[in-house]
Order: sequence, then C-alpha cells, then structure tokens
Amino acid sequence: MRTVVADLTLVRPTSLDDALRRLRSGAVTPIAGFTDVGVAMNFGTLTDNAFLDLTTLSGGRLSEIVVESDVLFIGALATYSQIIHSAAVRDRLPMLIDAARQVGGVQIQNRGTIGGNIANGSPAGDTLPVLAAANAVLVLTSVDGDRRVPFVNFYTGYRKSVLRPDEIITAVQVPRIEGRQWFRKVGTRAAQAISKLVIAAVRSPTPAIALGSVAPTVVRAPRTEAALSSGAPIQEAARILREEIVPIDDLRSTASYRRVVAANLLEQFWSETA
Repeated sequence: MRTVVADLTLVRPTSLDDALRRLRSGAVTPIAGFTDVGVAMNFGTLTDNAFLDLTTLSGGRLSEIVVESDVLFIGALATYSQIIHSAAVRDRLPMLIDAARQVGGVQIQNRGTIGGNIANGSPAGDTLPVLAAANAVLVLTSVDGDRRVPFVNFYTGYRKSVLRPDEIITAVQVPRIEGRQWFRKVGTRAAQAISKLVIAAVRSPTPAIALGSVAPTVVRAPRTEAALSSGAPIQEAARILREEIVPIDDLRSTASYRRVVAANLLEQFWSETA
C-alpha cells in the first residue's frame, strides 16, 4: 500500500542557516534527490512524515565541485551527473566517475546526490567504497558550525552513523591520491542493479582496498593492504581477503560467492594496474 501523501509535510528552507535552524528545532528528515524516499513512499514503508527539502539550496556552495588548496571539494548536493561531467573529478578521482556511472539510470544520476548516497548508508552504495579508498573526509554542519569526520569513521553499523539529528552532510573533501585508481561493480545486470559486490582500490606503495556489500557497512581491508604493501604474492593477498571479509547470504547473492568474487577482483585489480 502506497504512503498517503496528504499525511506528509514538506519544508523548504530559504538558506542553509534556515535549514540548520529547522533541523535543530524540530523532527524533520533532510532529503535531496528523493530517490530512496520515493521508493519507500511507493512501497508504503516510509516511517518519517516531515521532510526538509534541501534541493532549494542547489546551485550554490553545496552543489560545487572544485579543487581548493590541493583538496578536491565536492558539495553534498552535487549530483552523479555533475560528478560524471566534472573535469576536477576526472583529474583527481576518476574512480568516482566510474562509480557514478553505475548508479541507476540517467534519471537517477540527474537527481541523486553524493550526500544522499552517504547519508542513506547502504553497504551496497556504489560511491562509498571509492570514498573509503580515497581517505575522504566528510564535513558535517549544524548551527554550531562544521566538524570533519574521516569517512572510514563515519558509519557505526548498518545504516547508522555519527551524524547527529541536527546535522547535515555539506561536503566531501578528498586529498590528492598518488597511484592508479580502480573500480568495479558486480551486479545481476550490467546497469540499474543493486551491487552484489563493489570494490574500489588504489595501487601505490601503501595500497588501499575498500569493498561494499560484504559487511554491514563499507569496509577497508587493512590485512590485505598490508600484505600487498609488504610485497606478498597476489595469490596470498587474495587468500587473506577471503578470510578478512565477513559477507552474508541474502537475496542478491551468497557469502561464498562474494568471497570468491572479491578475491578474483583483487587479482584483476593487481594485474590491470601493474
């Protein structure tokens, strides 16, 4: 049964300050691209009834993609389409473009935002392993000001994070990355499918390996990274990765399949970036 729209409240702030004050004063849920909330409405599983429409803030700093002081700044309201066509992202974080191209169809890419993907917190989120492998930092903003949280410390459990009810994600900051970047998504179809497994990696003297859909949250693989960094054979690193991740059986795949595919993708990454 679909959600009754008449029972919902939509608040449209006039500025970021206005949005933050409304968050502090009342129980409203911030939304941007509306792609996940729309699905919940359609299936009647929506639990919130008051929403703060952040799209009224689009077009300013929150939608900007620039390089400042050698750091890539991506506003939380930047859409996947903006990311795909950004010269700054292409130059500094091309694996994020690869991930953004895998998110739904063109309509979703035009509406969905990187901030929404992060806040949603699905372990299958396509952009999340990229941010983990890139050592991204999130800017969380409230009426009290900004605080910065390393992306790898943001999630505390399945769809849970350190984001307070009175905060919104306003930006992603990514330092310069040295080394070759690599991204792959495995799904039921070539496009418009939730990932069975997604991996982002950077080949450098200190490799970075991050995976989605293998744990309650997106994860780094520190034991596997250490093995590669020490010069261990890729077959040994793949064995360690199979032991390091703790995937589950679900409707999309099995734990054993995910272990095998994760190891295969690690070997493919190492071969293609040699």
